[in-house]
Amino acid sequence: MDTLRSKIIPVTTILAIIVIIWYVGAVAMNAPFQRDMDSRNNVTPGTVEFIGKTLSQPKPTLPAPHQVAQNFFENTFERKITSNRSLVYHAWVTLSSTLLGFAFGTALGIAIAVGIVHVTTLDRSLMPWIIASQTIPILAIAPMVIVVLAAIGITGLIPKALISTYLSFFPVAVGMVKGLRSPELMHLDLMHTYNASSTQTFWKLRVPASVPFLFASMKVAVAASLVGAIVGELPTGAVAGIGAKLLAGAYYSQTIDIWSALVAGSIVAALLVALVGLAGRLVDRAMGGRPA
Repeated sequence: MDTLRSKIIPVTTILAIIVIIWYVGAVAMNAPFQRDMDSRNNVTPGTVEFIGKTLSQPKPTLPAPHQVAQNFFENTFERKITSNRSLVYHAWVTLSSTLLGFAFGTALGIAIAVGIVHVTTLDRSLMPWIIASQTIPILAIAPMVIVVLAAIGITGLIPKALISTYLSFFPVAVGMVKGLRSPELMHLDLMHTYNASSTQTFWKLRVPASVPFLFASMKVAVAASLVGAIVGELPTGAVAGIGAKLLAGAYYSQTIDIWSALVAGSIVAALLVALVGLAGRLVDRAMGGRPA
């Protein structure tokens, strides 16, 4: 009962408000086109009929929630997974490059963090460049990465994964640096009293202390990795993937398809973040942490 009051009801209330605002926005944005169509056909519909028409246009400026929901259901559950119109198929194509880029980004971020914590020169020289790298828009980097790699014969999954890596390594590196530096001075002095080597201090003190920071940053990184995979599909003219679905919808003014693909991407991101969170709780419990 407490869970119902503290979580489900507030979330449902906010969702209902968003849907209401969405419907109002759909009517307002689709109304000019509908008025123009009615005037050309010499039709004067009533208010209710007019609102119904604005919410049922085949290519609306802003699709209504029920149009997006219907399109999402049809292209998710009523299409074969191998069909080019299946959102499951497109989501899997994007997910494959997302996971590969996330794995690369996590490994790179951890390696950079370890180097920064243990080598003072890297802390002073590398960290400012890492921060500066994130100020460059990914939309500017993605085409260059695609073109350069294509020139040396590397196409397909790897370029998209590298773009995902670019976005995902930064939060992991920053979070891991903070985690590795989180042990208190008293604990470090205690390890020194035990005559522990730097390697023993790293594995027995710094790494366990950094685990909560690592998984918190990995939640951000996996979502960023998905964004990178979608952006990486745009300049390649890809025929599969959520980015390709967005591109095709933009070419043919299929706004309902665009919104449906966005919903699919949001669901994939939520599932990935939830899986990382679950992995974090399992690791924490395996290390002796108390369940929340």
